[in-house]
Amino acid sequence: MAVNSPEQSKQQKVVIIDTGCANLSSVKFAVERLGYNVTVTYDADTIKAADKVFLPGVGAAGAAMEIINERGLVEVVQSLTQPVLGICLGMQLMTAFSEEGQVDCLQLTDDKVAPLQANGLRLPHMGWNTLTEIADHPLFAGVNQDDYFYFVHSFCVNPSGTTLATCDYGQTFAASIGRDNFMGVQFHPERSGKSGAKIIKNFLEMNA
Repeated sequence: MAVNSPEQSKQQKVVIIDTGCANLSSVKFAVERLGYNVTVTYDADTIKAADKVFLPGVGAAGAAMEIINERGLVEVVQSLTQPVLGICLGMQLMTAFSEEGQVDCLQLTDDKVAPLQANGLRLPHMGWNTLTEIADHPLFAGVNQDDYFYFVHSFCVNPSGTTLATCDYGQTFAASIGRDNFMGVQFHPERSGKSGAKIIKNFLEMNA
C-alpha cells in the first residue's frame, strides 16, 4: 500500500464502526489527537463512503457478533475495499471463528481464535509487552521490537500466513494480522502512548 501525505490524509472521511463496545470513545480521541475528524456510526452508507474504517471491540466475541448481526453489518464490512483496522476484539472478529462463545466471525481471514495458553502466567494478559516479530508492512513503519504496546485479552489468534507481528506471553500469538485491505492488532493502540499513535498514524496515512 502507498502512503498519503499528512495533508491529504487529514481531509479523509474516517469512520469508527459502532459495535456497541466500550472503547469507542478512546479510539475516537486517539484519532482526533492526530488532527483528524472522525465519525462513530453503524450506518451502512456512511461506513461504505469512508476512506478509512476502524473496527474496535472489547468484551466477548459472541455478544459483539450478535450486535454486528443485529445492525446488519456483516455484509457491509465484508464488502469494504478501503483500509480497515480491527482493534483487540475487533481483530479477532475479522477471523473465521472464535472459540469464545463458539461463534462464526466476519470470515475476512481463515484464522481462528482460541484461548491463550499462558502456561502459568496470569490471565487475562493485561499490561505492556513488546513484539517479537514484525513484518515489513506499512502499518508497522517506524515500529521496532523495543516498542511497548498495551494488551488486554484471554483469547488469541495463532501465528499463520496472515500474521504481521507476534508477541510472546506463555505462547507466541499473532499481535497483528492482515489480509488485503483488512488489518488488525490485538493490542490497544489508543492506549499505547507514542507507539500506538504511530500505528494509528501509519494506518491513516495509507493509500487505499
